[in-house]
Amino acid sequence: MLIFAFICKYRKILEMQQLNLPSYNARITKNGSELKIFDFLRHKYVALTPEEWVRQNFVHFLVDIKGYNPTLMANEVGICLNGVKKRCDSVLYSQGLVPRMIIEYKRPDVEITQKVFNQICRYNLVLHVDYLIVSNGISHYCCKMDYDKQQYMFLDDIPNYGDL
Repeated sequence: MLIFAFICKYRKILEMQQLNLPSYNARITKNGSELKIFDFLRHKYVALTPEEWVRQNFVHFLVDIKGYNPTLMANEVGICLNGVKKRCDSVLYSQGLVPRMIIEYKRPDVEITQKVFNQICRYNLVLHVDYLIVSNGISHYCCKMDYDKQQYMFLDDIPNYGDL
């Protein structure tokens, strides 16, 4: 019975560990009945949702594996699009604090569709970045913008920070 109670209590964590990303040592705590995960970019614990699980794993992948500088990254970046307040899930900035990349996350059970790309493209109307990434933790898509030709090109992999 004790094992069953443990599995039920932490089932949410166990369900969220099936991502196509390297694992990292997530800091998870319980606040009342709510599980929270530490967001090291925002320096605080946030609600552990399936989308947040993808975000935290992906950000750690970018920093730990791809060499991205965490001081140039931000989560939940507010923008104003046609008079409506929106939030980009993550944004990477240049050394001069110019936005370079927008990253949009979805829950692992959400398929990456044209609708998802349309969402990130609308955000890019405001930020005008070089790279767009969409991930549900299972599938990851990255495209490089070419504003001169008014097109974008899908890349085979997420670029290392030094290759941006």
